[in-house]
Amino acid sequence: MTPAKLDVVGLSKYFAERGGGARKILDSITVSIADGEFVSIVGASGCGKTTFIRCIAGLLSAEEGEVRIDGNRVTRPGPERGFVFQSDSLMPWRTVMQNVLFGLEVRGRRLSETKPIGDKLLKLVGLAGFEHHYPNELSGGMRQRVNLARALAIEPQVLLMDEPFAALDAQTREIMQRELLKIWAAAGKTVLFITHQIDEAIYLSDRVLVFSRQPGRIAADIRIPFARPRDLALKRSPEFLKYVDEVWKLIEDDVISAMAQKRSDNQQEPG
Repeated sequence: MTPAKLDVVGLSKYFAERGGGARKILDSITVSIADGEFVSIVGASGCGKTTFIRCIAGLLSAEEGEVRIDGNRVTRPGPERGFVFQSDSLMPWRTVMQNVLFGLEVRGRRLSETKPIGDKLLKLVGLAGFEHHYPNELSGGMRQRVNLARALAIEPQVLLMDEPFAALDAQTREIMQRELLKIWAAAGKTVLFITHQIDEAIYLSDRVLVFSRQPGRIAADIRIPFARPRDLALKRSPEFLKYVDEVWKLIEDDVISAMAQKRSDNQQEPG
């Protein structure tokens, strides 16, 4: 059996309420992710997905439980974890290469030793030849490729991705999903990926964790059996659609409740 790269044990997180007291966001989450495994998280808005991944990144501390990577407890951000946010957050005054190498530059690494790393990563993400371009000269999909290369440059063991394709149009998003699988296969990283798109989660993943809403718990841990490599045509197969339907049935009530809560909150806001 492949040893666990990432272990989460009894993780609970609370946020303070305006009127006093605390609201439980995550409730005793326990899960193990193997080295090299691709795991996605889906669930209704407000179920704690982003809070969970930020606890793993060390950006938030949990009141109960712990996160371990290779048996070492996570207490703060560290180089063994790379984070890809929904926004590409590239620095517009830096070239593609300068953005990719930023993390290494901050650590005091010299350009003479880091440029070959940048060259390799830009080739990996399909952007060789764009080294001297600036972010405003790139499409949304290309900027996210730079974002991914920047996260990989620090050579993380675990790659945390929080809805990285949410801002892309539908066609670009599909292409980026396929490209991400190629990059993942080549880089061999352990990936934890958040998405609202059920088909995206199933297409990318070895496992899909379904979070329940308020407080977040793992309602289901679904292993995806489709062989790799995967073509986008897989999404149109009856077997694939059965898994989409299975996950949707698990979160449907939570999604409806989240939408109703959002409408209620909007109606209570002063005009």
